[in-house]
Amino acid sequence: MNISGSVALVTGANRGLGRHFAQQLLERGAKKVYATARNPERVDLPGVEPLRLDITDPASVAAAAATAGDVTLLINNAGISTYANLVTGDLDKIRLEMDTHFYGTLSMVRAFAPVLAAGGGGAIVNVLSALSWFSYDGANAYAAAKAAAWSLTNGVRLELRGQGTQVTGVHLGAAATDMMAGYEGDLLDPADVVRAALDGTEAGAYEVVVDEWSAHVKASLAGDPRAFYDAA
Repeated sequence: MNISGSVALVTGANRGLGRHFAQQLLERGAKKVYATARNPERVDLPGVEPLRLDITDPASVAAAAATAGDVTLLINNAGISTYANLVTGDLDKIRLEMDTHFYGTLSMVRAFAPVLAAGGGGAIVNVLSALSWFSYDGANAYAAAKAAAWSLTNGVRLELRGQGTQVTGVHLGAAATDMMAGYEGDLLDPADVVRAALDGTEAGAYEVVVDEWSAHVKASLAGDPRAFYDAA
């Protein structure tokens, strides 16, 4: 995927990783960047085209696909963390996690797959997480939703191969964004995360594992889960 000259759409582009995606896409020579948000007036990055989008609303997704019919690169970045657990957590919050990370991402893929095909195939980047591969008490709804989004990413890659659409999943630990406010551990620089994601996209990577923690978690999947969770 050559970013220079591409037409990109970034979900959740008003802040955090999404804003960095939009900025770096422009810096890499993207011809146009649709910077989407539920409240597009909050998009403050010069040079982008703000666009209203709520990925949990099918009508909003359809309207965005109709407006942005020239997209060649779709960045599914929008996300939410409700800090809900599964057994005792608020079911509405658990459903919101799934509606955002799984069904919202799937809705975007389904809406934009024909757009990408018409443009020659293009690419999709799904922002996932190290939590796609492990669970954490206090964020199990998020982990379950990101695990589902990981499976979705692998599935749609197979389904879209015939139309020439590249699909890249990006896994990272904690980054210094609003979502991680109050987190006391080490935080990744969001600019570095996005740089790695876009480098991987241009290289045609199926998966970008941004940091050592994410690589460690992925490697643990081949072992006994007791060893990982006892150590963690």
